[in-house]
Amino acid sequence: MKNEMKLSKCIKCNEYTLRETCPRCGEKTKNPRPAKFSPEDRYGKYRRMMKREMEKE
Repeated sequence: MKNEMKLSKCIKCNEYTLRETCPRCGEKTKNPRPAKFSPEDRYGKYRRMMKREMEKE
């Protein structure tokens, strides 16, 4: 199995790191890469609905 580095980006200060929390501000990090696009995305409608709901909060 290939050993991959998991690059993450801080949500708050936009710092890149390999950790799950930002070493600068302590905020949670997330994967900076977008999800793969597929024209046959069966769950895209539901994902967009969920995203809109999360933005309202």
